[in-house]
Amino acid sequence: MTASIAGRTAIVTGAAAGIGHAIARHFLDEGAHVVLADMSEKRLKAGCDDLCDHDNALLFTGDLRERLTVANLLSATIDAFDRVDILVNGARCFLTTDPLDPADTTVDEALSQNLMVALRMSQAVARRMITQAEAEDADTRRPSAGAIVNFSAIAAHHTQPELLGYSISTAAAEQMTRSLAVALAPHQIRVNALAIGSVMSASLKDRIAEHPDYRDRIIKGTPLRRIGTAAEVAEAAQFLASDAAGFITGQVLALDGGRTLLDPVQTPAY
Repeated sequence: MTASIAGRTAIVTGAAAGIGHAIARHFLDEGAHVVLADMSEKRLKAGCDDLCDHDNALLFTGDLRERLTVANLLSATIDAFDRVDILVNGARCFLTTDPLDPADTTVDEALSQNLMVALRMSQAVARRMITQAEAEDADTRRPSAGAIVNFSAIAAHHTQPELLGYSISTAAAEQMTRSLAVALAPHQIRVNALAIGSVMSASLKDRIAEHPDYRDRIIKGTPLRRIGTAAEVAEAAQFLASDAAGFITGQVLALDGGRTLLDPVQTPAY
């Protein structure tokens, strides 16, 4: 098995900027047909303007929190490329929460964007993948009917009250990944997740801009002593989406430079 995704059709959400954009670009470079979806038409066009005439690329704008938009995205993909083989649920939001404020709505917002959008996209795309596999000849059918790559974060396993909404939503995304992996395994559809930490995402850039010392703190707490790149996430997403990961499902792969290996509360020396 190889990690090639050439000729496959992928939907990448959150593709206007950051990690989602890096994944979409990488998939195009690897020969895939890619639908780049994002909520912001302005950001999508600004980041992907040079792809408008690319035969293998399709830009789609819409609010995926709406069920109709999910259906429209899938329809646009089939109209353009006839099928869908890969879904990368890259659309995420990073929000801070006041855990003691009953008027704070960030938990609802984080669950809506980071969990429910991914779940509804996965359900819609999986149904299409099942239909495609059933229509194929048994002798020429691919080993995998499709692959779904979700996103989590190392925040799912760290207790930071100010990240309550984000932590809950990413932890839920991991459980969703495992549940869908088992439910879709009989159909040969694989579901895995990437847990991001110590990677230069759009949200991390914003936090470093607000708190310049944060970069040094991250590097100091990361065994590999650096911040990861969006390109490294894109390569990991390609691996999970390819036949090279054909016997891997229901797993959460941490891209954190070993950061989760350290206890953030160090034992005092005696």
